[in-house]
Amino acid sequence: MSFDDRPGLYVESTIIMTTVRVVAPFVLTFALFIMFHGADTPGGGFQGGVIAGSVVMMLAFAYGIESTRQWVDVRVVAALASGGVLVFTSIGLGAMLLGGQFLQYTEYEFLNSHASKYGIELVELGIGGIVAAVAIGLFFVLAAGFGHAVDEEGDA
Repeated sequence: MSFDDRPGLYVESTIIMTTVRVVAPFVLTFALFIMFHGADTPGGGFQGGVIAGSVVMMLAFAYGIESTRQWVDVRVVAALASGGVLVFTSIGLGAMLLGGQFLQYTEYEFLNSHASKYGIELVELGIGGIVAAVAIGLFFVLAAGFGHAVDEEGDA
């Protein structure tokens, strides 16, 4: 029995689909809240990113992995990760260009009196994007399984 011949594990349930449809926007909003308030309260980019990544996993459990793969394209996941890295490094290196050290937020004080807080929040958002992308990517890779690798070895 090859990987493609196996019956799928996905079972469509109206209750689960409706629940995920209602809950997912609130969970994503909570993830953004955790990311934004990482500078002042417990939380931050890592925690918020994991919560944001879990939204995609909820969608995959409710609507099936293939439809979720079509909805969340791999280019979107890659853009989320690379955008997070870009934000993080831009703020860190920007402080160095202004004469400070990497991620020394006080170097941005000439722009705004709350520049340190905004800088920390942007870095938390960048970290959240990276973590969410990695969680989503790992989920997609694990969901693909190892059946294709086993079948290819058997064919050789």
